[in-house]
Amino acid sequence: MTVHSGLEIWRIENFQPVAVPKSSHGKFFTGDAYVILKTTSLKSGALRNEIHYWLGDDCSQDEAGAAAIKTVELDAALGGRAVQYREVQGHETEKFLSYFKPCIIPQSGGMASAFKHIEVNEHAHKTRLFVCEGKHAIHVKEVPVARTSLNHDGIFILDTKSKIFQFNGSNSSIQERAKTLEVVQYCKDTYHEGKCDVGTVDDGKLMADADAGEFWGFFGGFAPLPRKTSVDNVNGLTSSAKLLCIEKGQPLPVVADKLVRELLITNKCYLLDCQFEVFVWMGRSTSLEVRKSASASAEELSRGPGRPKVQIIRVIEGFETVGFRSKFDAWPQSVDVAVSEDGRGKVAALLKRQGFNVKGLMKAAPVKEETQPYIDCTGNLQVWRVSGDEKLLLSSTEQSMFYSGDCYIFQYSFPGNDKEEYLLGTWFGKESTAEERAAAISLATKMTDSLKPRLFKTRIYEGKEPIQFLSIFQSFIVFKGGISSGYKKFMVENAIEDKTYNSEGIALFRVQGFGPENMQAIQVNPTASSLNSSYCYILHSGNTLFTWSGNFTNASNQELVERQLDIIKPNIQPKPQKEGSESEQFWSLLGGKCEYPSQTITREQENDPHLFSCSFLKDYHQISEIHNFTQDDLMAEDVLILSCCSDVFVWVGHQVDSNTRLNALNIGEKFLEHDFLMENLSLETPVFVILEGSEPPFFTRFFSWDYAKSAMHGNSFQRKLAILKDGPTLLDKPKRRTTTTHVGRSSLPDKSQRSSRSTSFSPDRVRVRGRSPAFNALAANFENPNARNLSTPPPIVRKLHPKSGTSDSSAKAPPKSAVIASLSASLDRPSQSMIPKMIRGNCIILLRSVLENSPVASSTKPETNSQGSVNVINSKTESLPIQEDVEGEAEDEQGLPIFPYDRLNIRSTNPVSEIDITKREAYLSSAEFKEKFGMGKDAFYKLPKWKQNKLKMVLHLF
Repeated sequence: MTVHSGLEIWRIENFQPVAVPKSSHGKFFTGDAYVILKTTSLKSGALRNEIHYWLGDDCSQDEAGAAAIKTVELDAALGGRAVQYREVQGHETEKFLSYFKPCIIPQSGGMASAFKHIEVNEHAHKTRLFVCEGKHAIHVKEVPVARTSLNHDGIFILDTKSKIFQFNGSNSSIQERAKTLEVVQYCKDTYHEGKCDVGTVDDGKLMADADAGEFWGFFGGFAPLPRKTSVDNVNGLTSSAKLLCIEKGQPLPVVADKLVRELLITNKCYLLDCQFEVFVWMGRSTSLEVRKSASASAEELSRGPGRPKVQIIRVIEGFETVGFRSKFDAWPQSVDVAVSEDGRGKVAALLKRQGFNVKGLMKAAPVKEETQPYIDCTGNLQVWRVSGDEKLLLSSTEQSMFYSGDCYIFQYSFPGNDKEEYLLGTWFGKESTAEERAAAISLATKMTDSLKPRLFKTRIYEGKEPIQFLSIFQSFIVFKGGISSGYKKFMVENAIEDKTYNSEGIALFRVQGFGPENMQAIQVNPTASSLNSSYCYILHSGNTLFTWSGNFTNASNQELVERQLDIIKPNIQPKPQKEGSESEQFWSLLGGKCEYPSQTITREQENDPHLFSCSFLKDYHQISEIHNFTQDDLMAEDVLILSCCSDVFVWVGHQVDSNTRLNALNIGEKFLEHDFLMENLSLETPVFVILEGSEPPFFTRFFSWDYAKSAMHGNSFQRKLAILKDGPTLLDKPKRRTTTTHVGRSSLPDKSQRSSRSTSFSPDRVRVRGRSPAFNALAANFENPNARNLSTPPPIVRKLHPKSGTSDSSAKAPPKSAVIASLSASLDRPSQSMIPKMIRGNCIILLRSVLENSPVASSTKPETNSQGSVNVINSKTESLPIQEDVEGEAEDEQGLPIFPYDRLNIRSTNPVSEIDITKREAYLSSAEFKEKFGMGKDAFYKLPKWKQNKLKMVLHLF
């Protein structure tokens, strides 16, 4: 049997479990008892088993006892890790109800009670009244069709032969009304084959409404409903917890000043009586018989005089639920528990004979997922450094170089559904001052007004950067110290030595990342203890530059070092060092050898997501989990929190008030402080605020997302009612474009699939896809021969070389930005004739269709030469932005002009001015290339980039 997630259900017949076919899952009879196994495959590879036994109102105590015993035996067969829930009809847990969305409506009858099962189609011929309670998981209970059953607090469904009515009590919420409509849809499909009318009646809004008159006709006409007196405490019971130890089958009180974990002994079972729920705690060393005895004691306790119907939850030592642990004053983060497999096989064999199928439910393979940013990385970025109460815009060459003592604001725009979407965030360095953090928050808040329709926000702390942030910045460097006025002032006032990075001191950088488009260099203390065998490092001191490769690094790691060198120290030749063969000078700069680690520095891993409904008031907060959530659980009136440990998302609905919306980031931070799941979440976990209608892919990936639903008008009730009656009323919005993301070399798509960045922004903001900020500046001003090139060039538009003297030298070329925008627009227009032709060196050949569609070159007539390149021969050639007067110059097989080595190397006294300086070697003839490099161009370009760069350095071509 293949390991899988899902439900297994058994009905107790003659005290034995009998499997229920999947077609009948969700159908329960009031006279029966059932055992339900929910298996979930976690990202860790583990299988989480949760067992429920459901007791109908009319089932016998013998059947209930048999279900409880089989639940304990099933848990033993699964390894003794499952949480076990006792579910009583009408008082089911929300977790249980979430398995059977939108609801369960038990039918009269049962196997043991000899009641006749009522067929579903019989319901269409009688009038029934249901009361529905719940905001996310709906409890549905049938009540007498009488006026006395109605009240102002509940929501009621009147199911008649030809029409279904929903009556909304005046005290009910919009969310409850919206969720109940899902039950109406269920009744319509189940009992009426989807063919009946639906009407809604609002409590207090009558007379003129036809649905209201028809509804009240079933109750003898309209009359006001009486006000119900609220009951704060059932039978005077309180929620105080009492701990009882099971001794010889009897529960005895445990005397203690407070509840602590140390009271629980592994060879005993305990009852934790919380009045409305009873927990059974079973130590790992207890026998199956002792566990059955503890369960029986809990059943007897729940049937005590004057007690309400309670939930019984059984937990195993080491696998306690959050609800159980939260009852204790102190609970350690981790408890060592010896997990024994003794007797597991025997119990599994026994249960197999009794009808339980437990094969394949023991373990699962770990889920291996490559980290993905799920965000379009072709957008535009602006970064400001906070200095005092001001923000200073950084140039493209500075915007990915942060200081640990400073705070930053960044704004990233990228293509959304029908317009640009914006991510606005703050980044706090570890050594930044509280004053500048507050200033950053204030300044970022002021920036939100103009971006509201398409804005989502985030707050990020140094060392906790999420994959989305790193992929946007692509090449991210964190220096020690700070250069803001706030940091400088703080250092002076506290007489602290300023260790801000400078080119003369000793600096050590750890290089890390997933690939050339997601890499970081983090400045660490310049001591040997900062080294780690799993990373590469850059050590810089004055004119001395070392690179160090740990024994557990690979060629990809070393290539990242080469790329980061281009940014940190581009003008110094590094001295490579391999772990175990370092020079004396290397150790001397680090203050001598010492022990250092070899394990990879782990970031917070993404766990299985959890969705929460939250209410934070001044002196009160309430958090409840929404189990087995879907997109339909996102209500327009709610603020919901999605947590996956590594990130926290605060989702804000359209109908939420502006003040709550403005403070959504603070709500996320309060959630981290509360640590509802008791996972010891860091208070510096990244928090994202997501507005309804602008959900980015890195949020929607947790759902089976339908963008049409998020494009609907009105509140939650109005939307669901429109779908129920007429189908969805949608905004005219195009489908969100497919996200282009690149993480690591193995996941890089073909260049033809990459999206081009928008050209509607200022030239200083234009960033070449996949390059560092240093290279962005180089691409914008490539004529500067003094700047050091990066190891991988950007895509460039090939310069066109006129072959005749027909050009009009007096023609004035348009500005570069206009031409680039024009060509970009042409490239964006789909055409069957636009088949890109790529050549080595990442040069893009302008094809006939591009030139024909371009307004800049509308009269240009392209001609293909023998090498497959496009030559332009007409009087409009000079209107193209990049020209090179090399008439008569020979070209190599790439279509590039050929120059001698003496003019191409960086030491040349007569250098060629207009070439792509990132590919100097490409302008060599084939013969001279082989002479200098000892290999042909084909073999050279198959080498890793870092090896290519090494060879080019030696020949002074880099």
